[in-house]
Amino acid sequence: MRPERKFLRQCISCKKYKNKEELIRITKNKDTGEVNINNSLLFQGRSVYICKNNECIASAIKKKKIENSLKSNLPENIKEELSTVLKK
Repeated sequence: MRPERKFLRQCISCKKYKNKEELIRITKNKDTGEVNINNSLLFQGRSVYICKNNECIASAIKKKKIENSLKSNLPENIKEELSTVLKK
């Protein structure tokens, strides 16, 4: 019997590998081009992962790492949702 494998993803800001459950997934829908925070894995398309800590989120927004990785502009509502994570 094979042991259960844990799939690791890399944070685009700090470049550390973590479990998917420990990261925020931001996805650009391949059909509509809409950008969403997607923790439920419902959308398919280009995705980036980012840690749930203040330093990684602030750095990724400031240096436009999310926008560059998704090859799309980041809508203001997504920035606001991420900034609410910063305040917690």
